[in-house]
Amino acid sequence: MDILQDIVAHKRLEVEQFKQQLPEQEIHRRVEALLDFNVPSIQQALLASESGIIAEFKRRSPSKGWIKEAGLAEEIPLSYQQNGAAALSILTDEHYFGGTDEFIRTARHSGVNIPILYKNFIIDEYQLFQARLCGASAALLIAACLTKQQCETLLRTAHELGLEVLLEMHSEPELEYAELEPDLCGINNRNLGSFVTDVQNSFRLAELLPDDAVKVSESGISSPQTIRDLRAVGFRGFLIGETFMKESDPGVALNQFITKL
Repeated sequence: MDILQDIVAHKRLEVEQFKQQLPEQEIHRRVEALLDFNVPSIQQALLASESGIIAEFKRRSPSKGWIKEAGLAEEIPLSYQQNGAAALSILTDEHYFGGTDEFIRTARHSGVNIPILYKNFIIDEYQLFQARLCGASAALLIAACLTKQQCETLLRTAHELGLEVLLEMHSEPELEYAELEPDLCGINNRNLGSFVTDVQNSFRLAELLPDDAVKVSESGISSPQTIRDLRAVGFRGFLIGETFMKESDPGVALNQFITKL
């Protein structure tokens, strides 16, 4: 069993536990009360941004273990905002990434008002309600976790809840999911089965995406030159986590990175 299969199997059990703790009828009621309030658009933020950086709050990974175990959700996301991030990505998977939905709530309460991507392994519409409830602007859908039909259904539900969707693809066969016209088309440079990362994956697949897609390159970006090169082939968003999180002050690291851009 590869890492992704392991994560998805665990996620199915986890979602059932969440449903027992907060029944679907109740989470639907709570989210319905929020639907009159719009959340900031991550698509528009990236199109308007000079850097296009989605700075990620990521404390742990399955392949590298703890990156910043003591990282605080009330400090780092706000610092990212203050230092020029176009948007944020916050890991909410607890078992493998040391995250929680509470991190997004905490970031919002600390003063974060830019778009936040709910970064998790979404396999059930219940998780989209969780994303909306905690204050996210957009949700990640991963082609490798879902059939195209499942993805289409989840994308529709996300939009009904006022969430945008970053649809993540990794290989050429998965590019057919772009036909679903998500708000953002992501190319993950990290293979979620092996966790091997190669930024050339974005360059290889960019020209195969629809011309009008808002393209986001994810993972493995560690230099401003890489962003300049990715922009040249049509990318507008750049999701960066470990490059900043491994530094003593992630917000300052982001600021220095943008300055070099």
